[in-house]
Amino acid sequence: MAQWKQVQMQVQFLSTKTLNELYPQTFPMDVRCYLANWIEEQSWEDIVMDSPEQEARAVGLLEQITSLLQDLAQRNPNVVEKLRLQQFSRNMSVFRSQPLQLVKTVQDILRKERVLLSQTVSPVSHFSPSPAQPSESNRDVDVLVLKVLEIQSCRQKIHQLQEELNWERQNFESLQGEWHDPLHLWGGNEPFVRSFVNRSCEQLFGVNLKLKQEVLIEPIAELQEKLGLLLQTLVQSSLTVDKQPPQVIKTQSKFSTTVRYLLGEKVAPGKPVLLKAQIVTEAQARNLGQLGTIPSENVGELINNTAILEHNASTKSTCATFRNMSIKKIKRADRKGSESVTEEKFALLFSTEINITGCDTPFRIQMISLPVVVIVHGSQDNNALATIIWDCAFSEPDRVPFVVPERVPWKQMCMTLDSKFTSEVQTQRHLDRFNQHFLAQKIFDKPDISGDYSNMLVSWAQFNKEVLPGRPFTFWQWFDGVMELTKKHLKSYWSDGLIFGFIGKQHLHLILQDRPNGTFLLRFSDSEIGGITIAYVAPSERKSKTSIDEKWYFQEFDCRFLTYNLGKDHVCFHWKVNSGSVQNDRITDKTRGNERLT
Repeated sequence: MAQWKQVQMQVQFLSTKTLNELYPQTFPMDVRCYLANWIEEQSWEDIVMDSPEQEARAVGLLEQITSLLQDLAQRNPNVVEKLRLQQFSRNMSVFRSQPLQLVKTVQDILRKERVLLSQTVSPVSHFSPSPAQPSESNRDVDVLVLKVLEIQSCRQKIHQLQEELNWERQNFESLQGEWHDPLHLWGGNEPFVRSFVNRSCEQLFGVNLKLKQEVLIEPIAELQEKLGLLLQTLVQSSLTVDKQPPQVIKTQSKFSTTVRYLLGEKVAPGKPVLLKAQIVTEAQARNLGQLGTIPSENVGELINNTAILEHNASTKSTCATFRNMSIKKIKRADRKGSESVTEEKFALLFSTEINITGCDTPFRIQMISLPVVVIVHGSQDNNALATIIWDCAFSEPDRVPFVVPERVPWKQMCMTLDSKFTSEVQTQRHLDRFNQHFLAQKIFDKPDISGDYSNMLVSWAQFNKEVLPGRPFTFWQWFDGVMELTKKHLKSYWSDGLIFGFIGKQHLHLILQDRPNGTFLLRFSDSEIGGITIAYVAPSERKSKTSIDEKWYFQEFDCRFLTYNLGKDHVCFHWKVNSGSVQNDRITDKTRGNERLT
């Protein structure tokens, strides 16, 4: 009610015309006065006008207003006021068919009141404190003051929406760096983000046109130019890639992608809008700086590279879907040093010319996709995926296309590996600190590493360019093999904690050295891609215990299970999990013909 008390001090000095502009007939000043406390306690600004799910909330507010007015009428001893309150309650029925219009009306009233109170020069100074009727000149000044207030409010709204849009765009770009199956995850709020940005663009567009109309009444060259540039930026920035193309694309293979235009309802009717897609190199993507410039050199041949922008009235979305696209051929750039074809990044550029309602000239709009790697053979898929993973995980928002750091802290790499492993295997079990410690030892080639290694820097070369010492494969190739093995054959075992997984030989010997014969653990092979090793305790000829490794490889899981012969003396292992550590339950001794518990 604090706001209404301040407004009351100025209401007596405002003309009838001004008051009618502040308080429409559908929501008179009397209702504002009677329900001042309740009105100012509600969160009107939290209700989104274009959201159908908010209509129920608006209906509830309408019913509360009607009920409060009826209650006031019943308790008011004054017959005249009682009748007026009852009439106000009945008049609220005009909002029954459009309850959100009530919300908009109250939002406008409160906003105009706040703007009126926020002025440094109070309108009171323009009027005599005498209760006499103001003169015509004073009325004109009063109307002019309110018009200025409205324009200032619009400017503040533009600034606020632009800040919100910038924040959401930054948030959107950070989401693109998350993992998704198979490459990056969208955040759970993706539909909300999309809807919010869509509404923000439409609101910004509407506010811009209204301000342009205001400026046309009294031309201000500088303001007109700024509004024109803002409108151009808004129209050209409203094209987004809704469904990204695969980030590893094999030539001659089909794929699809969808482009969305956030100002779809503002597109002028008439000739259909045809979008065209073309493939561009990293260098061409960097030179796109000036909106409207299209690379002249064609570096690849795209099949089915055009689509019509279509509006869906039910979902209020305007999209162009490119179906059955394929890259027929690709032109490679000159590579530097040891750079391979799987490190070369391209992108899809979508462009068109569009006419917007209320604008005299057409706009040239364009948008590029996330980077893609083009391969010609399935054997290149693994290394191409490594390039994309490094790009998605470690690229900065608003970067120069498609610059990525050469080195990143190990703690960031750990988060990336864990996120990729859990999403690819589709498991809830994450890599624990022992797993991460072993991975650090492997990638840095330091078996004796200890302490805090989270800030050590790991390079792209260590990740997937240089082979591991004494091995014919890179770290990523080995890790990808482990994921493939676990996903296809060991998912349930890993999820149930039956596989220790990432552990070095030194560590496993320490774990098994004091265990009884037959104790074993399962770990991923350190020397082969896609292999799992069973390390178990067995007696030696000198009657002392020793641990033995038995390796199984990826191909062998197509014809046998984990229960299998382990040497001539042992038929099978049976295991159980106790407090997170794996140990055997029993082992069958073939040579003695009996079952020995350990």
